[in-house]
Amino acid sequence: MAGLLFALIATLLAGIGARDQVLVAQLSQRQGARPGLLLVAIGSGCVAATLAAWGGAQVADLLGSNARRFLVALALGMAALELLVLKRRAAPAEPTHSLGAFAIVIFAAQLSDAARFLIFALTALTSAPWPTALGGAVGAAVVVATGWANPGMAHESWLAAARRGLGIVLLLIALGIATSVIGAR
Repeated sequence: MAGLLFALIATLLAGIGARDQVLVAQLSQRQGARPGLLLVAIGSGCVAATLAAWGGAQVADLLGSNARRFLVALALGMAALELLVLKRRAAPAEPTHSLGAFAIVIFAAQLSDAARFLIFALTALTSAPWPTALGGAVGAAVVVATGWANPGMAHESWLAAARRGLGIVLLLIALGIATSVIGAR
């Protein structure tokens, strides 16, 4: 149960102003709030969360305690870097109305974003893939639904600052975990 709650909270926090949320908001603003757009984004988020949890579970079974904690630190560090380094993309100049093309683009964005790195880390830490995947999937659905329902949020200036702040916090946590693992040797 803890994996579900932590994955839900982590996905919601990391999803603030994330690429998938902003892309859905941009397309909703340009094309209107099409239900198909929302359904594809939610489905993609659920698949990405499940794959991240599955990956975390596969790796967790292979590693000992210290190695698993170091892997968690690496995943948190990757999430932090994604939050700190990647900038928001400009709205597509000529967005396609194809849901298939949209599915490919949003799945690629979701599979490599901070929220999925956090789901991976939480699954590796808790060894509870299904609750973690469920929490991540619900969080992903809420994140993209927020962008779909509130298309103007793609232009909010505070989103970048919020993402940088969360990135710094995650980087500090990752460094703390890595330092404790290295010091325990």
